[in-house]
Amino acid sequence: QVQLVESGGGLVQPGGSLRLSCAASGITLDYYFIGWFRQAPGKEREGVSCISGSGNTYYADSVKGRFTISRDNVKNTVYLQMNSLKPEDTAVYYCAVQLGFIATMRASQYDYWGQGTQVTVSS
Repeated sequence: QVQLVESGGGLVQPGGSLRLSCAASGITLDYYFIGWFRQAPGKEREGVSCISGSGNTYYADSVKGRFTISRDNVKNTVYLQMNSLKPEDTAVYYCAVQLGFIATMRASQYDYWGQGTQVTVSS
């Protein structure tokens, strides 16, 4: 059974940083695209970043230069380092695994999802 567990969310002031983790069990992440998504109240889920099995990374324009996705295949974990956080980054953040090997941040293309972790950016 595939399980993804996100952690690292919390309350942070504007300009602050957080690092989210996505730990997997029941699947070896090495070969697959892993994506981070977020969903704010009243808004659709949007792709934030994804990383391929070979380490290629992709970012939404809204987070480019501020967020960094990485993976540790030994720990079977993917991370999202978030710097220079803004109030508009406030959302529930989800990680997801895609079995199709497609470079995309469309949520519909992802197969397994975590339960999400809340990120709140506020003074």
